[in-house]
Formats: sequence, structure tokens, C-alpha cells
Amino acid sequence: MAQCSDLPEMAKAYEAAEVEKKWYQYWMGKGYFKPNPDSDKKPFVIIMPPPNVTGELHLGHALTATLEDIMIRWHRMLGEPALWLPGADHAGIAAQVVVERELAKQGKTRQELGRELFLEKMWEWVNPCRERIRHQHMRLGASCDWDRETFTLDEGPVKAVREIFTNLYEKGLIYRGERIINWCPRCATAVSDLEVDHKDLAGHIWHLRYPLEDGSGFVTVATTRPETMLGDTAVAVHPDDARYTGMVGKNVLLPIMNRRIPIIADEAVDMAFGTGAVKVTPAHDPNDFEMGLRHSLPMITIQNRDTTMNENAGPCSGMTAKACREYVVSEMKSLGLLLKIEDYTHSVGHCQRCSAVIEPMVSKQWFVKMEPLAKPALEAVNSGRIQILPERFTKVYQNWMENIRDWCISRQLWWGHRIPVWYCPCGEMIVSKEDPTACPKCGCTQLEQDPDVLDTWFSSGLWPHSTLGWPDQTEDLKRFYPGSVLETAYDIIFFWVARMIVMGIEDMKEVPFRTVYLHGLIRDDKGEKMSKTKGNVIDPLKVIDQYGTDALRFAVTFGTSPGNDSKLGQTKLEAARNFANKLWNASRFVIMNLGEGKELLPEAELPLEDRWILSRMNRVTADVTRLMEEFQFGEAQRILQDFIWGEFCDWYIELAKVRLRDEASVSPRPVLVKVLSTILRLLHPYMPFITEELWSYLRPYLPKLLCETDIIVAPFPQADETCFDEQAESVMGSLVEIVRSLRNLRAEHNVEISRYIQANIYAGDMAEVLSNYLGAVETLSRSRPVNILPGHYSGASTATEVVLVLNGIEVVVPMSTMVDLEAEAKRVKAEIAELETQIERLSARLQDAQFLAKAPQAVVDKERIKLEGYIERVSRLKAA
Repeated sequence: MAQCSDLPEMAKAYEAAEVEKKWYQYWMGKGYFKPNPDSDKKPFVIIMPPPNVTGELHLGHALTATLEDIMIRWHRMLGEPALWLPGADHAGIAAQVVVERELAKQGKTRQELGRELFLEKMWEWVNPCRERIRHQHMRLGASCDWDRETFTLDEGPVKAVREIFTNLYEKGLIYRGERIINWCPRCATAVSDLEVDHKDLAGHIWHLRYPLEDGSGFVTVATTRPETMLGDTAVAVHPDDARYTGMVGKNVLLPIMNRRIPIIADEAVDMAFGTGAVKVTPAHDPNDFEMGLRHSLPMITIQNRDTTMNENAGPCSGMTAKACREYVVSEMKSLGLLLKIEDYTHSVGHCQRCSAVIEPMVSKQWFVKMEPLAKPALEAVNSGRIQILPERFTKVYQNWMENIRDWCISRQLWWGHRIPVWYCPCGEMIVSKEDPTACPKCGCTQLEQDPDVLDTWFSSGLWPHSTLGWPDQTEDLKRFYPGSVLETAYDIIFFWVARMIVMGIEDMKEVPFRTVYLHGLIRDDKGEKMSKTKGNVIDPLKVIDQYGTDALRFAVTFGTSPGNDSKLGQTKLEAARNFANKLWNASRFVIMNLGEGKELLPEAELPLEDRWILSRMNRVTADVTRLMEEFQFGEAQRILQDFIWGEFCDWYIELAKVRLRDEASVSPRPVLVKVLSTILRLLHPYMPFITEELWSYLRPYLPKLLCETDIIVAPFPQADETCFDEQAESVMGSLVEIVRSLRNLRAEHNVEISRYIQANIYAGDMAEVLSNYLGAVETLSRSRPVNILPGHYSGASTATEVVLVLNGIEVVVPMSTMVDLEAEAKRVKAEIAELETQIERLSARLQDAQFLAKAPQAVVDKERIKLEGYIERVSRLKAA
């Protein structure tokens, strides 16, 4: 081991900002973030979920980045070629909405600019945003291979998108057709079912009477959208509904439009809703659309894309939807056909991006036939080729895949992957991977490309293989596909995860990853979802400036488990920073006291506490490794923190101080080095900066294999079961419990720090071995004298002494050594008197009929709880 003088002096306090900047640049310069090209081990690969280029990274990104970096750093330390490929997503609708808002502030619209100039504005927004995202990831300590960074509109992904679109089209799996879609009037585009948030809104049900054509009566329908009646093409009833026996097959005259429409029977009708008869508007309702297909009904679209009424709306043509509703209700009332209006709360779809109310309408769009593509993706999970964690989300995935609908992939936007389809004036449609120069049918060169772009999730569905060079057969693709783990939030399992599995199997004939790890959402310390409106959002960069990156990383992942939400607030962040400071101070003490050091002695010659800490260290190493293999990173952290703070810092180092002061014949220094080097490596994936900094000071004292290595690539510790020592753990466990119980007793009785208490410890068979630690017990618990005695104590706690029973050991402490008994008796009697006064007052109040009648129940309950607490306290004090 080297001399401590070889090192610069360690700072008294950990300075996170300076350390983080220094080490990140160092790691980058050494090329540590690249997968080791010389390793023959199987690569460990994570393709980063690409953040949207819509602004800053938020706390969810911080959690994602931290969890992925934990895995990457761990597998890098295991000697595997670890690739974490970063990137960003062009975020079609979201990014375009952001830029259009900026233009609106200047009084401009994209239509005024034109497509080409608008796209220039998009790039002006996107490029600085990508730089910010990269910089923020670096501040989080993300050890990505930045040379492989990819953007979803880069040349490679553009080529991949055209390849898959053309391939699916040629297989008949992509088609253009008129189907019901979700239309967002504010974003002016179709959106998928997954991009619609359903909110319960207070509204009404209108009961409208449709006259039978033969004049024999009426059919009353119930609707929450009376304006859509103008597009009705049928009335439907359930075939088993006795109320309408004999009516099926007849016609009604649609009021206002005076159009003959049939009464049909369909099992999709809910007999319990309204009157049991429903109007059918196939062009403006998803369920009605399916019913329309089953019964070959006409599809009459009555709305324009800006939600005004079109020429098919008859007298309402040109009106807004709201004005049309008012007109229809008024007209039906004047015709005597409005039976009644009821209050009703119903679910209304809203655009996830802009919160506008979604309008279902039939529109000509591009779709992917999902059923044949979903089957192999479903089989991949059912067979176990892909494991979803937590397992409960497997059912969710299966249910979605088994009931999947065709996917609308066209968006009426300008920002994104332009659909690779061209139209010729002769009517020919060309689908091509390359831009065509002329029509293959007539030779015309005046071709027009489809104006729409593809759904963002279409391109990001190719992410695991397009980032590695597909459709070209690159070396990266051969070496790093399939990936190892896909880590993301559970709320995009359908948006992204399922589609990557579908596309990966379709393009690569192999699953894109082996494990799907779904993390939960981060909520505030009250358990509420974070939002700007509530003002409870935490900015990760501000947290880093205040607490340091390691503290943020430790706090966001501490206590997390797959698929479960977690809380984060100032208390947790401060605890993480305190842990970093504790680690720094303990490590500084160890390093400053190493001197020349000695090699570890054979295990049999080591003192009990050395064998104990080495045994515990190896058990913790085994537990941490097992938990990380099970993706229980939060639990691994907890065990590691408990060991570092509790057993190593608070107990072993304190025992080592006694031996260092006495210059004991067996120095604790070699064990201090061994344990510290192990815990720094175990902790490195979680807290990379502080561990690398401390490692740099510890390296001269390490064996050759370790002292020449930065911690980022140092071997991850492996548990040595031969070091497990149950006898040492049992004895030291008892010693720790004795000291802890004496400390608790001091705190419970408010014993001044300067005052020593006395203790007789009846330790049975352990008396002899515990006697060796008499000085440690006295020092650590501030107790003197302490007598460690054989046998067992036969007495019990009395007013003059306290007896603590700890796993067969009795600790007996005279009360007189903790408190002035006479003064304490006076204090207790005074407190009892005060409490009894309060009890009398509260009892009277709770028997007062006027108070009970006027006070809110919560106040009454609070007073009752307070009274019960006072009564319990008096009982305890009287016993004392």
C-alpha cells in the first residue's frame, strides 16, 4: 500500500458541483461510455426512450435516466460491453403545437408562412432543444455513448421509416381508407385512441321522438349529442327488447332532415341506456361506425374539420356545433318532438396534447392492419421470450393485443416523417422508398407527395433497430440487436412498447429486447401527481444545483419498485444529501488514518468485529446483487444504505477508532480499506460522482488489480460465502443491540450528554466474549461503569431500575443514574395534574349537547382523539 502523503488533502466537505464537472469530462475523454470492443462477453444494451424535443427534461426523465444509468454502470462493471444509445424524438404533434404557439405570439400562423418556411422555424426550435436535452442528461451523470446519439428525423431513421412503410404496404398491411377517427379541431389532425384522455363532464340526455313512417306512432331515442341527429342513418334497438317487438324493419322519418331511415336490431345496443332505442350516426361515433359496417348503412359526414357544419347538415350548414345543437333542440321542441331533458354525467374525449374536445368523424386516412402483426408480438410475451416487469402488466399487454384495432398512422401535420406516397394527375398512386421522378404509368413528372406525416409512434416503434442502422445490415445491428432491457414508464406500454415489439419482430424476425422494465410515476411528498398548475413540480436541474446529482439520483430511485409510483419531496432530497455527506466524512476518516497499512490477516486471526463486518459486507453484496438481478433497485439501495450508514459508519468505524487510538496489535486499517473499496463499488451505479472521487483517494491503498483502475470500470464486488460468519454476526448483533438500547434509554429519559449512566449486563454464555468490548460499550453508549455478568437477572423493572430484555440478554439500569428521582417524581406529579385538568375540560366539552350539534364532525373527532391521548398518557405516568 502507498503512503497517504502521495495524495492531495481531501476537502473537509463534499463539493458536488466541482466533482461532477471534473469526472464527467474525464469519463468522456477516456471513452468509458463506449462498449468495450475487446470483450467477448454478451453485450448489455439499452436504447434510451427518446425525450420529446418540446422543452426541458422533467423529473420523470431524471428517474428514467437514473434507472438506466444504474443498469449500464453495473453491467459495465461486470465486464460486459455496455451500450446505452441516446436520442431524441421529433414529437410530431407536441413539438408543432409548441412552435405554433410561439408563432401565434407574433401574430403569425403556419399557413401564412407556408410549409417550407414553417419547417425552418421548427428546426430553429428543435436544434437548441436537443442540445439542452443532451446537456441535462450529462448533468444527471448519464453514461451514454454520445457518438451514437440519434434523432428520429435523422437520415437513418428516415430511411428505416420508408422501408417499413413500403414493405407493409406491399404486404397489404398498410391501406388508405375511410374509417372513423378521433379528430382534434385545435391541433387540426387525427389522433390515435391512445392520445385521447376521457374526462367525466356534466351534461344532458335529450329524449327525441322520431315519427314512424306509417304514422302509427313514434320511437323515442336518447342522445347526449342532439346536433349529430342530422347525420343519422338508422335507429337501433336490441333484438331481445320486447318494447320494440315488431318495429324492426320499419322506417322512421328523421325530423328536420325529413329522411327515411330504418329501425335495425343490433346486440351492441344497451337496453338499460335511455329508452333502449339509440340513434345511429356512423360518421360521428365509433360504436355507430361499427354498427354501420355491420348493417351497410350510409355514412353521412355533417361536420367540417374545423367542426362547423357542412352542406350535409341541411339548415344548419355553416353553423358552429354549439349553434347547431341549439337550433336542433329548439326545432325539435317547436315540432313537439322533444320529450324531455335529463341531467347526465358522461365521459368525453379530450386531446391529450391541447385538451380540446375530440370530434369522432369518418375521414380518409392511412391505417395499419394490426391483427396479423399483433399475433407474433403477443406470442413473444406469452412464450416468455419477452418478460414484462412488474408481471401484472403482462395481462394489460395481452388484453390490448387480443382486442387490437387498426392503427390510424396519418397525421395532418407538417412536422414529421412525410408519408412516402405520391399522386399523379392520371390517378396513379406511387408508394416508394425513394422519391420518384416520374409516374411509372404515364411518365408524368408533375407528382405530388401526400401532404400528411406519419404518427410519431410509427417512427419510434422502429427505435431499437433503426438506431443501430436498419435497414442496412450494420455491424452495430449484428452485435447489439436485440437489446437487453427496455426501461420506461408504465403509461406508454401501448403507445410505444407494444409497437416496438410489433415492428421489431416484423422487420428483424426477432424480439427487440428481452425484458421490459416499467417504472411508476413520481409524485410529490403528499402523493399527489406533479403539475405546473398545482405548483408542486420539481425541476431536476435546480435540485442538482442545491443538493448535487448523486443526491437527486439516490432520492428519485430510493424505495422504488417496478410499476409502483413513488414520492419525492424536500425531506427525501435532504436525506439523500445527508447520506452523501455521511459517506464523505466516513471515507475521509478512513483514508486519513490509513498510514502505511498492513495486509489482511488470515480470517481466524481477525478480531470478532473484523470478522463481523466482513461477513455482513459479503451478505450485503449477495443481497444487492440478487436484488439488482431482480430489478429491485430501490430495495438494493435501502439495504446498501442501511449497511453503510448503520453497520459500517456507526458501528465498525466507531469500534475501529478505539483500536486506532490504542494502536492495537491487530490494526483495523486493512479491513477498513477492504470494506470501503467494496461499498464504493456497490454504490457506484447509484452515486457515480462521489464514489469516483473517493475512489481516487483510496486507490493507492488498494491491491494492484484495483489501484490501477477507475471505479467506473472496476470489477463489481462478488460475494464470498466463505466469509459468512454466523457466530460473529450473532455476538456483534447483541453488542449493537446493547449499545442501541442504552442510547434509546438515555434519549427517552432526556439524560444530559455530560452524564454517564450505569448498567449491569447479564449476558449468559456471551459474557466472556462481550467482556472484550466493555470499553466500546462504555464509549459508544456513554455508560460507566458497565458490568458484564454471566447468568441471567431474575428481577423486573421497578420504580428504581429499568430492565431491558434483548434476545436472552438483560440490561439493568438504575433510575438514579439517569434522573434525580425526587425531582422526577415532582415533575411527573405536576404533569399528571395538568393532564387531569385537560381531561376534565375535554370531557365536559364532549358532553355539551350544543357543542356536539354545532361543531363539524372532524372537530369533534379530533377532540375525542386528544382526550384518549391524555388519558393514556396519565395512565403511563402513574405507572412510572
